[in-house]
Amino acid sequence: MQDQETPLSPENKAAPELVENVADTGAETQTPVADVPGIDTLPSLAELLRQAELNSAEHHDAWLRAKAETENVRRRAQDDIAKAGKFAADKFAQAMLPVKDSLEAALAAENATLETLRQGVELTLKQLAAAFQGANVTEINPVGEKFDPNKHQAISALEADGEPNTVITVLQKGYLLHERTMRPALVIVSKAKPAA
Repeated sequence: MQDQETPLSPENKAAPELVENVADTGAETQTPVADVPGIDTLPSLAELLRQAELNSAEHHDAWLRAKAETENVRRRAQDDIAKAGKFAADKFAQAMLPVKDSLEAALAAENATLETLRQGVELTLKQLAAAFQGANVTEINPVGEKFDPNKHQAISALEADGEPNTVITVLQKGYLLHERTMRPALVIVSKAKPAA
């Protein structure tokens, strides 16, 4: 059997040209991916993953540093609180040292007269008052004031002229530290006289 060429019908006449054109265009349409416009600007999945891993490592490192800094701040704050509690009286103790020195000097004086001892005690009392003032310790001496149970402790009540519940005698002064009562003043208050 010999190969015979089949006559081309009007429908098939264009077929060889189409096949050639398809073959030609097929070769031309298989353009390498790198030659497609805009495709080289899109990162590959591997590149995206690598970038995400770098970002993740960077954020993790920043988080670790922030956590360490927070821990350091917390530890420093705890140390400061411990030191503040331990050395809270340091300023007051420093102010009390001259008072102690004055009292020891007064006791060491051999030929001291009553007048020099009195002057020494007055000077020492001024030093003590200055130390109290520096530590925000204030004295409560409420003679003539209205009785305040937050600052005063009444020992007794005596009949007296004037308004009842007024402090008429202070037996022992009280003291405040930053407006908080350290020791209430021991007082005697007035009470109304019975009606005649």
